[in-house]
Amino acid sequence: MLPTRDAGKNAISKDRELPKRDDLKDYNYAVAGHAGTMCDADGELFIKPCTKSEVEFYESAHMLHPDFAELMPLYIGTLSLTESTDQAAIHAQIPGLVEHADIPFSIKEEIQSHLHLDDRTPVVEAPPEKEYLSDDIKWIPNKARKITTDRAVVLENASFGYKKPNIMDAKLGVRLWADDAPAEKKERFDKISKETTHQKYGFRVAGMRVYKGSTDESELDEEGFKIYDKDWGRLSVNETNIIESFNKFIFNEAAGIDENLGKTLAGLFAQDLRRVQEVLEKEESRMYSASLLFVFEGDGAALKAAIEEAKADAFVPQPQHKRGSTRALVASHRVDSGIGMEEDELCDFEEAEDSGDLEDDLEDDLDDESSFPHIYTLKLIDFAHAAWKPGQGPDENVLLGVRSLLKLFEDMAE
Repeated sequence: MLPTRDAGKNAISKDRELPKRDDLKDYNYAVAGHAGTMCDADGELFIKPCTKSEVEFYESAHMLHPDFAELMPLYIGTLSLTESTDQAAIHAQIPGLVEHADIPFSIKEEIQSHLHLDDRTPVVEAPPEKEYLSDDIKWIPNKARKITTDRAVVLENASFGYKKPNIMDAKLGVRLWADDAPAEKKERFDKISKETTHQKYGFRVAGMRVYKGSTDESELDEEGFKIYDKDWGRLSVNETNIIESFNKFIFNEAAGIDENLGKTLAGLFAQDLRRVQEVLEKEESRMYSASLLFVFEGDGAALKAAIEEAKADAFVPQPQHKRGSTRALVASHRVDSGIGMEEDELCDFEEAEDSGDLEDDLEDDLDDESSFPHIYTLKLIDFAHAAWKPGQGPDENVLLGVRSLLKLFEDMAE
């Protein structure tokens, strides 16, 4: 059977219903980024307020850049927002959104089976986009971390399905500001870049949460996680301790993640980072303040059980520690993060397409993998300042961070 990007952990569980009215809630697993994000009660759908340009970037990637879209969270569509929009109004838009979403039919059908389509309300057209700020307009930092916008994207929540999701947000680039940024913002972001790991490595840790990340219970939140906020990544992580800082994310005896298990995880992330590098080296885009989101099962017992189940079903990817590869090295079946196929699988894919059996194979895969155990996820996120730039070559500003992260994870895997 064929592996698919939207199979397994991207599929919507058949044993649950989508949120009813007023069931949406604030998303509490964000380790960085803007406030105002929401999810459904079970956390399966992620609803993020965003600008028109970010919506257009998601849609253009989905339609015209399939390899790039593979790196992003599964894009369902957009919702309209107004000053009077509440959670019930947002939920009312979901049925129409799903009905017109360009997503695999099995996922769409499964979602729709749980919706009351008669309750659907039409999606309101958004007002025109606001004009950009110019350099002669004073920039005031947004301390509330909420953006003013009339729309939101609905995405697959990358942290859904894990018992105790460990999460790290790595913000990419040396330059963090877009061309339209006001002068004061450019100066402030340049200062942040110069004083942090952005300058040498092309990224910094914008936030992190680790299950049982401290033996001091006073340092843990109510769910047992230690939170490393943006100030930790800015002020505490530097060239001398960057490996030690990453070890805190991957290796955790207190949570049951020993050296061997940690090395396995690091190797899995490394092979996906090779795929990210390969895709970005072929695309002509520019992204400022985008991030790579790393998620894995932070409960050691649950992680071991997921790996064993995956091995038993022959779906587990075996990490490859070979350096210098420009292609993700994956196992004979799908990678749990949803990134990559092997050459022989691509051949199988083409043969199935030619033979007319492709649709049946894809449907079978979705059914078989809907309860696939969650091991890890790697996704490229945050596209508020992203655009396609034909003729300008790859985004070396972002690629520096990707290559640095790849080397760090390769080192941890050895």
